[in-house]
Amino acid sequence: MQNFKSKFLLREDITFLNFGSFGACAKPVFERYQQYQVELEQEPVNFVTAKGVKYLEQSREALGNYINADKNDLVYVTNPSYAVNTIAKSFDLKEGDEVLTTDLEYGACDKTWTYYCKKANARYVRQHIPLPVQSKEQFIEEFFKGLTTKTKLIFLSHITSTTALRFPVEEICAIAKQKGILTFVDGAHAPGHIPLDLKKIDADFYTGACHKWMMTPKGSSFLYVRNELQHLIDPLVISWGYDAMFPSDSLFIDYHQMNGSRDYSAFLTIPTAIQFMNENNWEAVSAQCKQLVKDNAEEFCSLLGSSPLALDSDFLMLQIFSAEIKTNEPEKLHDHFFEKYKIQIPVMRHGEKVYLRYSINAFNNQEDMNKLFMAIRDVKNSTSLIN
Repeated sequence: MQNFKSKFLLREDITFLNFGSFGACAKPVFERYQQYQVELEQEPVNFVTAKGVKYLEQSREALGNYINADKNDLVYVTNPSYAVNTIAKSFDLKEGDEVLTTDLEYGACDKTWTYYCKKANARYVRQHIPLPVQSKEQFIEEFFKGLTTKTKLIFLSHITSTTALRFPVEEICAIAKQKGILTFVDGAHAPGHIPLDLKKIDADFYTGACHKWMMTPKGSSFLYVRNELQHLIDPLVISWGYDAMFPSDSLFIDYHQMNGSRDYSAFLTIPTAIQFMNENNWEAVSAQCKQLVKDNAEEFCSLLGSSPLALDSDFLMLQIFSAEIKTNEPEKLHDHFFEKYKIQIPVMRHGEKVYLRYSINAFNNQEDMNKLFMAIRDVKNSTSLIN
């Protein structure tokens, strides 16, 4: 696989196996980011009130073409947690209502829904998903065991954070639609990682991070809301877009796009990121990364005394892979990997379990994985950090 490390700003001395957390910005994208910031500082008023608004529209149009969604159904947010809070705060939960999810979701989103369900005396139902997942059919069957007549919304990851599993969101959304239940997909790890078609998924709400696998600067994500539901969603911050003096043709954009002074240069780099991926045949690059993930999964699990979290390859054919690790000190283990071996890899708690997850992108190679395996062996032999 061609090594793209020279196209990133990552430190040469670090074996970077944690692209999944915050991504890493490709140099051409970061350079465009800085150009926008300079332009902003050269004439702040014109940039914020006029030129920047046009830039935002162009960026939303490019993103819409990339993920198959109308530009006016997309609004930029700093991160998916912001998007989840936007929907959760506006969602009209009543006492006794239920939001159905899995017990494998991202912790910040669990906290958000727990907060708003508690406030409304509703229930946040974290349906247990047995691991390893046997098949797509088994997953769907297990998930819908949590469905009741009180279920008002299904909230589901597209690709999970700690377990790195890809969920069958298309099928879940289709079944939910038949039952008249709204759906919200947390696609933080999806854009730039897997082919993404929002019209095909047909969720009512969808959020994705561009600063992960699309390689844009930190703080660039999006929220999609189905057109006919947009009037129900209030902005987290009421600002000039409310009862706008000069409204656009989209109340949704007016409400959510301009919510106070901020630097939105990161949002504007998304067309450059898409161009970077197109110029470097990123579909082929991603396929090679997924193959490297697959080639190392068996040894990774063997070293940890673990096993794959799914038996169906549809759940696992990604650029990230997780396995359970036996450790009583995950935070200390993470720091040990970094400080002694210069390996950046997440060691993540999820309930009572802990997972070690490696991410592969264009700058990684087999040598990086060999370094990880050597480090795991050394930690097992020389410390008590891995049980």
